Amino acid sequence: MQVLHDAPLAPLTTFRLGGPATRLVTATTDAEVIDTVREADAGGTPLLVVGGGSNLVIGDKGFDGTALRIATRGAELRGTTLELAAGEVWTDAVARTVEAGLAGIECLAGIPGSAGATPIQNVGAYGQEVSATITEVTAYDRRAGETVTLTNEECAFSYRHSRFKADPERYVVLRVRFGLEDAGGLSAPVKYAEAARALGVEPGDRVPLAVARETVLKLRAGKGMVLDPEDHDTWSAGSFFTNPILTDEQFAAFRARVRERLGEAAEPPAYPAGEGRTKTSAAWLIDKAGFAKGYGTGPARISTKHTLALTNRGEATTEDLLALAREVVAGVREAFGVTLVNEPVTVGVSL
Repeated sequence: MQVLHDAPLAPLTTFRLGGPATRLVTATTDAEVIDTVREADAGGTPLLVVGGGSNLVIGDKGFDGTALRIATRGAELRGTTLELAAGEVWTDAVARTVEAGLAGIECLAGIPGSAGATPIQNVGAYGQEVSATITEVTAYDRRAGETVTLTNEECAFSYRHSRFKADPERYVVLRVRFGLEDAGGLSAPVKYAEAARALGVEPGDRVPLAVARETVLKLRAGKGMVLDPEDHDTWSAGSFFTNPILTDEQFAAFRARVRERLGEAAEPPAYPAGEGRTKTSAAWLIDKAGFAKGYGTGPARISTKHTLALTNRGEATTEDLLALAREVVAGVREAFGVTLVNEPVTVGVSL
């Protein structure tokens, strides 16, 4: 276990933003993670858990407390069951399942971050979400002071949400177990229309696992969503805003605003999101509100490849990033009456 004081946090995030932590602990075993959490809780010290840093926006003043970087390792494949330590690199885990011929997370290739973060956010992309394959999550329950194992149902997964995200001060994820599918080297049925088009198949078809993974990686790279130190479009947290989910009444009002602004023939993106609810596209909203790819003149700008990504062009501060985010939120609200919600976790700051 490594302990540093007044330690920079920016290098531990994909934004490369944020001030230092009073204390930074890097834990390489579950026992070290638990000991660090218990010590912080016993002393009333604020605790920030850091995995891959791909979903964090840390304030310029940093974090006055203990930052716990989870660097545990361990991946075990037994039949179609995969168990990952929280610190395992997610992209490596996806590659491992594809090599083993197991389907279920192949379309989540290229997503930066650690395995332990995936159930918190219910990570999803290109028609797959981890909630479809997670069977159990082992976590340290700070309230009970013990290690617990939660079933998929107990995780209370929903769109980009979970029990862990709803109560962020309670659980520290230690291990995640997945139940995958042996489909003879084929992927799970392709659900996402864009992926199906890129693969040249119909939604519901299966393709070779490696082909599915490589196609998703190419799609993500084209949007600046695969980490590349030389490409500032990837100095981001991926999608900065979640896709809004609206009630029937809210969607009707939104649709009327769209037609008023864009013409009677205009139709916003609409996807079923449960009874009486419709999901629309945050990227579409941002673009139609006047924020195109590359928008901005300062050190924080919208990605040149994808309107959903806010990026650090190299010299940005967290305040630069937040100013851009606030401008986008205000512009979309004024144009369409919809309030965007940030996907990354903010530390010491807020929109």
